[in-house]
Parts: sequence; C-alpha cells; structure tokens
Amino acid sequence: MKKVSTIQHDVIKQFFVTRKENEESFFAHPSYQLEQELLHWITQADEEKAKDVLLKINNLEKAKLSPNPVRSLKNSLICSCTLFTRATIKAGVTPEYAFDLSDIYIREIEKVDLPEELQAIEYEMVITFIKAVRDYRKDPYQNEIVDKAIHYIHDHILQSISLSEVADAANVSANYLSSLFHKVVGIPLKEYINRKKIEESKYFLEHTNSSLLDIALLFGFSDQSYYTVLFRKYNGITPKKYRQLGNQTYSKK
Repeated sequence: MKKVSTIQHDVIKQFFVTRKENEESFFAHPSYQLEQELLHWITQADEEKAKDVLLKINNLEKAKLSPNPVRSLKNSLICSCTLFTRATIKAGVTPEYAFDLSDIYIREIEKVDLPEELQAIEYEMVITFIKAVRDYRKDPYQNEIVDKAIHYIHDHILQSISLSEVADAANVSANYLSSLFHKVVGIPLKEYINRKKIEESKYFLEHTNSSLLDIALLFGFSDQSYYTVLFRKYNGITPKKYRQLGNQTYSKK
C-alpha cells in the first residue's frame, strides 16, 4: 500500500494561501491610470512610450513605504518589478522566465543603496522586460502551449504529474510537448517538475515541523531518500541542513 503524507489539511491550505499572496502582492502607485498605461506599453513592447510614462510617474510624489527613504524606494521598485513581471506574462512570456527575471532584479535592488542607481535599475527593468516580450513573440503559439503546461504543473504541484497528463492539459501530444518544452524552457519537462516541487517544498521545511518523509510524500516523491537526493542536487545542501540553517536564522532575529 502506498504511503501518504500526514501533513494536516489546514497546513496545506495555508501553503497555497501564502503562495498566492506572495504572487499577487501588488502596490498601487500614485496614479493608477499612469500605472496601467505603463503596463500596457510593456505588453505592447513599446520601449519609448513605456519610458515616457515611467518618467511621468517618477515626477510624482512616491508613497512612503518605510521610514527609511532608501528602503521605501527599494520597496516601491520591488512592487514595480512584480507588476512588470505580470504584464510580461500577460504578453505571452512563460511565467518561469518572467519570474527568473524578477528574482534577478529584486536581488539587484537589494544590493544597491544609492537612489540614483536604484532609479537606473527601474528603467533597466522596463527595457529588459520589454525585450523578453519581443523575444517571446517570435513564436507566440508555442509559448502558449508551454504556458499551459507550466500552469498545469503549478496547479497540481502536490500531485504526481506525468508527461501525458501535462500534454493533455496543453492539448498536444506528449512527444511534441517534451521536445517543445525543452527547446523553450531549456530543461526537460520532468526536471522542471522536480525543480518546482523541490522549491515549493521549502515552505514546509521553513514553516512546519513535518518530517522529511511526510514532505517527500506530500509532493509525490517515492521516498525520503529520493527527495533528499534531488534537494541536494538543486540546492547544494540536504533538506535537513536547509531546515537547520533556517532555524538558526530565525533564532537570531
């Protein structure tokens, strides 16, 4: 008989609630109309018009998001990055690629402490996201298929996911999806699924006392050993060590 995870339903529910909140945390800039205009030009890949609107927005008074002016500006730019990411996905870029760009820029924002340099990053973000839209529009139909596949994987992350199931969701053959996915995303579909499962499992390592076996079973891995091997492969440390390091970080706060 196949073992099942004993993680409580309310913990799993909170996992999805937290993930959704993290993905949909939007900040309303001083002018909603200007903000929507900026996002429109990003989806249309019009760099000059996007930069013109961004200049208008930056000439307005920014919201105070922290007592520290630099921290406030960083928070504002991170919110802008989230909006740019969503606009880029809406324009057809695969979510994984758009989120990768977002991660890169948020890390860059955190490294910089000079207001001028932070403002320069914002304009660079607009240009980079627009370039992504242009690149992905070269073959929008194929990207639509990959997008469907990624959404299916994301929505069924706590289940065992097969290539045939994802292909059915994307309305293509399994062989075609396998080849296309590798071409567009850069890694095999099976590896993408494993990477995503490992990444999502970190929530349970950080926020619950669930055993490694329970977490492994929750995400559809056959056993704790296989889960540990994959976790080490993608993160360089074991899930046990990851949890220990997280607990040490929290204890210092």
